[in-house]
Amino acid sequence: MTVPAFSEIEKGHSEIAPPPAEGVASWFPPPSYRPPRVRASGSTDGRAIAALIAAIAGIVLGLPMGIPGMVLGTIAYFLGRSAAGRIDSSRGALGGRSIALTGWVFGIVAMVIGSVVSLIWIVLLLVATAQPSAGG
Repeated sequence: MTVPAFSEIEKGHSEIAPPPAEGVASWFPPPSYRPPRVRASGSTDGRAIAALIAAIAGIVLGLPMGIPGMVLGTIAYFLGRSAAGRIDSSRGALGGRSIALTGWVFGIVAMVIGSVVSLIWIVLLLVATAQPSAGG
């Protein structure tokens, strides 16, 4: 039995595989590609929607009555601020920042409208009760 001079491991690369043909590059499969996971930013924060609804209701109810505008405007202001903070800290997982800011600003508007209308109602109430009774 004859023993080969070199084992397969000891042979060099050129001795194992024939060299590629001239002008033809050796082919290697591309690396595995996995697209990055992107979170859907389509989910709007619920507090942003609640802030906008409370602000609009505050403006609508604040114009004739006053006090509901102050209460709902305050709620909308704090809900909008809270939602904007949560959206900013979510790194794109939550959307609706513009809705939160709109609710926040409309909440301020509702508070101002409610305050002015409440002040007008108080002045009208004081003027009506301070009038001397006619025919007395």
